[in-house]
Amino acid sequence: MTDDLTLRAEKAGDVAAIRAVTAAAFGRPEEADLVEALRRDPAWMPALSRVAVSGGRVVAHALLTRCLVGETPALALGPVAVLPETQRQGLGTLVVEDALREARERGESAVIVLGHPPYYPRFGFTIASRHGIGVTFDVPDEALMALSLDGAPLPSGTIRYAPPFGV
Repeated sequence: MTDDLTLRAEKAGDVAAIRAVTAAAFGRPEEADLVEALRRDPAWMPALSRVAVSGGRVVAHALLTRCLVGETPALALGPVAVLPETQRQGLGTLVVEDALREARERGESAVIVLGHPPYYPRFGFTIASRHGIGVTFDVPDEALMALSLDGAPLPSGTIRYAPPFGV
């Protein structure tokens, strides 16, 4: 990691850089398209789209967007992207922690993530089904995780994602 690393909210001038980081990290444009589609959706929360900047360029990105668990508002963690040449330096962890910190400060209560089971428990995520949280599509049980940001019990019910997620 570089000494000049800054964690901050996405700015309008970051859009192209975020697309480039996401496309490079995932090796396909669909993830970058998803981030752009979420940006146009009413569920978008600009302050919860976080970047890591090093050497004047965006090197990592994470975003939280609105979803519902049953009828209870929650957040969904979208794609977390780190430039390939800066991976394995902890930047993904830092940008996720920054997004979760900002969500806590804004009074958010719960976050859902559909992702890699070995990665997300480090932030406190646990298997969502243990809390009565599910989805309407097939997904391995251990891949759907939930986190209480404020220590309150997690809501239960079926997750409704923002339409750009396509589920």
